[in-house]
Amino acid sequence: MSSRSRYTEIAEVLAAEIADQPTDVRVAGEHEIAARFGVSRAAARSALQELEGRHLVRRVRGAGTFVNRPLDYVLSQSRVPSMHQTIREAGGVPRTVVRDVTTVPATGAIAERLEREEGSAVHLLIRQSYIDGLLSGWSQEWIPVDMLPELDAAVHAVESLDSILRQMCGVTPVRSWCRVSSVLPDRRVAEGLETAHNRPVWLVESLSRDAVSGRAVMCSSSWSRPGSIRIIVELDGPAATP
Repeated sequence: MSSRSRYTEIAEVLAAEIADQPTDVRVAGEHEIAARFGVSRAAARSALQELEGRHLVRRVRGAGTFVNRPLDYVLSQSRVPSMHQTIREAGGVPRTVVRDVTTVPATGAIAERLEREEGSAVHLLIRQSYIDGLLSGWSQEWIPVDMLPELDAAVHAVESLDSILRQMCGVTPVRSWCRVSSVLPDRRVAEGLETAHNRPVWLVESLSRDAVSGRAVMCSSSWSRPGSIRIIVELDGPAATP
């Protein structure tokens, strides 16, 4: 039997064994798999890579390999544009960690999306996101300073940016524009996601407006590990004529 057939066979056995396991269950490592099936460590590694490619397992740096179940992440104008609420509705436990908050001049596409003049001040918020304790995403979010002067203290007190905008700015954010693509991450994003720069990740670019005034309140770029979520785009529009 070829080495390719062998590691595929091992992957099938492991996939069947973890099919009903919860996401916090640790999967056997390369040494354990090699010893159990009487194969080389390279073949065991290939079997785990096969499972990872199917998004059935996730490798956590320094911790090991765990059972994985991607959550459905729904993008829709009829849903609140909140990572925390979307993950909770999908049955997961969300958490975000602030990596940086700076004030920068709005330029190019950011100024255009936020409908601000070139050079006007915006907050740039950089965060890592986690689902059920596992790293899932890296995001950059831009919010006009004239709308929310004190962002730094707020995001260290309240994790949900949607809640901050509602409570401190009196707005009701709704997603007015969105673009989803599969991209190769640059160095900083790859490091933030703890993934290889040559492995595609999801990129979701989004603009939120206030439901009442129509004013642009935030735009964002969010990169996600494909194994952590399954992106579902719902196209909202007028009801169909009977």
